[in-house]
Formats: sequence, structure tokens, C-alpha cells
Amino acid sequence: MTPSLTSLTDDVLIAAENLADLGKGLVNPSLRLGVTGLSRSGKTVFITALVHNLVHGGRLPLVRALHQGRVSSVHLDPQPDDAVPRFQYEDHVRDMVEKRIWPDSTRSISELRLTVHYESASGWNRFFRPGTLNIDIVDYPGEWLLDLPLLGQDYSEFSKNAQTLSRSDIRGPLAREWLALAERIDPDSSADELVVRDMAQAYAAYLKACKSDERSLSMLPPGRFLMPGDLEGSPALTFAPLIRLIDGPAPKGSYQAMMERRFEAYKAIVVRPFFRDHFARLDRQIVLVDTLQAVNRGPEALKDLEHALGDVLSCFRAGKGNLLSSILTRRIDKVLIAATKADHLHHESHDRLELLTRRLVSGALTRIGMSGAGIETVALASVRATREATVKHGGEDLPVISGTPIDGEIIDGERFDGKRRTAVFPGDLPKDPETLFDSAGHASLLKPGDFTAVRFRPPELGSAAGLELTLPHIRLDRAIEFLIGDRLA
Repeated sequence: MTPSLTSLTDDVLIAAENLADLGKGLVNPSLRLGVTGLSRSGKTVFITALVHNLVHGGRLPLVRALHQGRVSSVHLDPQPDDAVPRFQYEDHVRDMVEKRIWPDSTRSISELRLTVHYESASGWNRFFRPGTLNIDIVDYPGEWLLDLPLLGQDYSEFSKNAQTLSRSDIRGPLAREWLALAERIDPDSSADELVVRDMAQAYAAYLKACKSDERSLSMLPPGRFLMPGDLEGSPALTFAPLIRLIDGPAPKGSYQAMMERRFEAYKAIVVRPFFRDHFARLDRQIVLVDTLQAVNRGPEALKDLEHALGDVLSCFRAGKGNLLSSILTRRIDKVLIAATKADHLHHESHDRLELLTRRLVSGALTRIGMSGAGIETVALASVRATREATVKHGGEDLPVISGTPIDGEIIDGERFDGKRRTAVFPGDLPKDPETLFDSAGHASLLKPGDFTAVRFRPPELGSAAGLELTLPHIRLDRAIEFLIGDRLA
């Protein structure tokens, strides 16, 4: 049985927030869409492309309300939550369209309200509905989502999980400094603040090394160790897992007692408010996944991603609810798992990317009872940075992708300046994703370098007949239709 993520006090506060949202929704219908993803999965790019294409009339044939001509206008409105920073959409568009650079990664929570004016396809609905839907897009780091399982753990369980992860071949060398410090600590001896600080710094350095481009690992809680913000140096972020643990209550003033207290403070100050004030109020959710990055980094990165996605999905209160459940425990009735950067593969491998991503989450979905309706996977590119081509190689036609590598990118020993285009053969994914998993269900057959991972610049849009073009994409319309299409019916 999955431990509860909330206390009775949390449930009361969540119910109060849901009741307030329900009252507002009767007059002003709205949908809260959560957008998250693990490291470098493209959350900011996804939100920017979604808004840009809807506001500027992009090519979105799979969005039925648009295809049927029932949407009269889409525009941005002031967001409803005054305490949450606004998602800087205009700055991100300028970066991608004018400067042709990718925006900075998500560092904290932000929000944006998109208002759609439409005509329902049903005469009955047109009579009862106002024909306006407010879409409140909530952007938050995936590292915060990976913190939610901590609410169901005590410090001892957290420490044991950290030890288990550190034993892998790729993590072992990275965790050496933290483990050496932890081994020297007698958990029931009097705590030294400087020793605890050194341990916390060593553990944070270990997590950052796991996250680096060279490893691209995903299981990295506590998330705020990677992005401390204004909590940097606070006791709530100055703790680490211990190796030797005391059974039963730890002596007052001991290392274990201090670590336990600060671990609980981290949950109370950082994790629980995020869950209560933001996550528990979501209606729909998209989880963006850089599956290709994990594939390119090898079997341990792919296995780590599978583990992380399992933990992520275990946090969702998924499924359809009735009026009472929407007040007491609002449920996320649709979750989309999106494998990003599909433009880094030839279209012949897009279905294979989707199958592999579905395989990564299939065990978790079955285990927590989320398989079936309300869950979908898709391979997409929020902004398409490449085009497809064919080149002759050894007398055969070879499918390639072409684009402009970012300044400083090195391909086969050649350094690019951010101006010159090139074509690369990205590699193929297997037709059957099961061939990438051993009998125990863990990734085992992939090798680093099986795919050519190239960082391309955003596309050059130019103009057509003096009109601004929208950001090109792959299956962004399929994602939009799944997430909000039924609310525009």
C-alpha cells in the first residue's frame, strides 16, 4: 500500500482550496494544467510553443475545436495566483525566434493563464456553457515532483534508499566523498555542525554530478539540493543520508537526531507546501521525458529513468472523480507522458520512441492502478529544430536529419560555429523495445554512443507574405487535444 502523502491538516486545507476553485469555476470555467519533466526535458519550450501556436493560429490540425472553426480567439490574461511568478512567455519567444537560442531551464514554479473563446459543438452545451475556458498552466521543476515520495518516508527509509542507489556502477565513484564522510560518523555521538555541513555539501555535489550531461541520471532527491534558491545554507537543506543507523529513538543532540529533525523540516518547509498549494490543485498533467538522452548515456541512465518515472507516477491521484471527490481530493483525470526531442530522430523511429517510453512507464502504471483511460504516451518535438533528408552512403539511401548545431557543438571532431547547417544520421531505435530489457525488466543492452546526440539551434522562422510564422512542431497538436480537447467539445 502506498503511504499517504498528506496529513489531516493538509487534507482540510486542500479541500478548502478545491472548494474555492470549484466556486470560481462555476462562473469562470478553468482547467489547471501541470507541466513538468525531468532534467532538460524541455518544459519551458513546450509551454512557449503551446501558447505561441494557439495565440498565433499555428498549424494544429488534430485540435478538433480549431479544425472545426469553433475557436474564435485565444489570448493571455493575468494569472489568478498573485503569489506565483508569471511564466515569462514573451522573453522565451524572443529567445527562440529572434536570438535562436533555447531558454533557460525551469528553476522554480511559475504560472500563465491562457483564455480560449469557443463555441461548443453541442447545442445543449452552448446553452449552459459560457464558451470560455481559462487554462492555468503551472510550470514546475521535475526535481520537485521527485521530492513528493519523501512525504511517505521517514529519515531511515530515505537513507537506505540513497545507499541502494549509490551502489550502482555509475553512481559509486560519484558518491565516494559523501560515503567516506558518512562511514566515519557514529550516529549516536554528539553532532558537530561543521561536519554536518560538509556532509550535506558532499551529498549535494554527488547529486549534481549524477545530473551532469555526462551521466544524465534522474533519481536525484532532495530536489532543492540542486536548486536551493533562498533556502541555501538553511538547516532544512543541511542534512544528508547516514550509513549506520540507530534502531529506535536517536539520542538528543546526536548526528542521527539532527539529521532526522532536518529531514522532517525539509518536508514541512519545502515539500508539503508545494504539494498542498500547487500539485494537489492540478486537473491535468503532462510529464516531459528526455528518453533519447537516457538511451544515449547507456543502460544505467535508462534504468534510472524507469525508476524515476515510477516514483513520479506514484504521486498522482489519478482517475475521474465526482463532485464530492473534486472537493476533498481533486484528481488528475488525464496524464500525458511525452518523449521530447522527436526531431532528433528520423520519423521512421518516432513510433519506436513512443513504444520505448510506454515500456518505461508500463510497470509503474500497472502497479499503481493507472493503466488504461486517462493515460497516454506520445513522441513529440515542441519546437522542431531539424528537417529530414536522405543521403547516399555506400550505395544506399541513408535517412538523416539536418539543422544548425549550436555554437561550440562538436560532431566527429569538427567544431561548429552556430551558423552552418549539417546533416547527421541519428541512429535507429529497435522495433521491439523489449529487446532493450533483460528478463528482470531492467535495461541492459544499450551502449553509450548508440545515438548521435546533437544540440541544434531553434529553427529560423523568417516570414511568409509579411506574416509571422508560428513555431514548427511534431505532434504538439496531439498533446493539446489530449490535454484540453474534451473541455472545448
